[in-house]
Amino acid sequence: MLLVLSITAALMVLRLAGELVLSALNRAEVRRHAEAPPAAAAAIMDLATYRKSVAYTLEKSRFGAVAGIFDTLVTALVLFGGVLPLLFAHVADWGAPNAVWSHVMFVLLAMMLLSVPSLPFEWWEQFRLEEKFGFNKSSVGLWVMDKVKGTVLTLVIGFPLLWALLSLVKWTGESWWLWGFALLFGFQLLMLVLYPKLILPLFNKLTPLPEGELRTRLLALGDRTGFHAKTIEVIDGSKRSGHSNAYFTGFGRFRRIVLFDTLIAQLTPEELEAVLAHEIGHYRRGHIPKMIALSAAMMAGGFGVIAWLARSPWFNLSFGFPADELAPSFLLFGLLSGLVTFWFSPLMNGLSRKHEYEADAFAREAVGGPAAMVGALRKLAQKNLTNLTPHPWFSAFHYSHPTLVEREAALARR
Repeated sequence: MLLVLSITAALMVLRLAGELVLSALNRAEVRRHAEAPPAAAAAIMDLATYRKSVAYTLEKSRFGAVAGIFDTLVTALVLFGGVLPLLFAHVADWGAPNAVWSHVMFVLLAMMLLSVPSLPFEWWEQFRLEEKFGFNKSSVGLWVMDKVKGTVLTLVIGFPLLWALLSLVKWTGESWWLWGFALLFGFQLLMLVLYPKLILPLFNKLTPLPEGELRTRLLALGDRTGFHAKTIEVIDGSKRSGHSNAYFTGFGRFRRIVLFDTLIAQLTPEELEAVLAHEIGHYRRGHIPKMIALSAAMMAGGFGVIAWLARSPWFNLSFGFPADELAPSFLLFGLLSGLVTFWFSPLMNGLSRKHEYEADAFAREAVGGPAAMVGALRKLAQKNLTNLTPHPWFSAFHYSHPTLVEREAALARR
């Protein structure tokens, strides 16, 4: 048992050290170019905006380092201080012996309680850091309401889902994890359809893009690229942040194109067309089913690991839980899996960046050249104060998209 705790502590220290080293390398790289940006970066931003992006990147990095240290200390206290076993013993007594619902409540309460210590950091990031650089558009009341709604949704959706997962052990025996994977994967596919219809409207207002040149242009793009959409919707992202984005949700006949109102305000119709062509490129190049399949494989592997850990008495006992309880195994896996998967981030990000290059190439062909896409990317970099000179190692671990300089270079190639 001591060996398990020692390995866990070592993995936590290694993960934190890795994050801090990457963050320090990135800050050093940014500072190295702070006064004299590379020629490729100088072509993207004027000097005043570039220096502002440097300040934003450095402040976010320092804040992230402090928050990371704090989160690690809280997790260590919870894992090694006996807090979770005490909570489990108390909450499990709410129901009859072997009652599933009380074990579900333990997992949900533990997740919600673990999120409480980070709330001051989230508030500071939103209302101090983002506010300082002009990105925050939210109010304290809206921020609090978002937290309340998120908690309610966690209970409303999480309770029946966890209840079904834990009940599968009684219903299906040793093969529960295969059925559990099928249940959760099916739920995720269902949420691809239901999320934009039922959950997203709880937080944001979606309105159809008004009739006019932009709507006509974008729908025509969809028609000629084989992405037939009945409507294009605008999301009021500006009520929370000045950052912008575009995406599509769902699949098959349920797919929907969504544009941030901030994006529409920042880009020309030609640039918006290029951005939408990029998103359609993900669809046309088959990236969505590929990522769904990869997610399914990883989820199945995760369930297999949970089943193995739950059958291994040393796992639960090492952290103070009864050996034969599945709920603690679920929670512990959720808390500890990131200590291992973090080191595989470059592989996942490498695949994601490959997809981004392919989507950019599709957009270039769809709109007749790279100019509109390059213009859109440059404006988004300026408006979002994007870091144009990240350290390569930091980028490998944290960037799912290529850097702007890399994307421009790729777009210029045929």
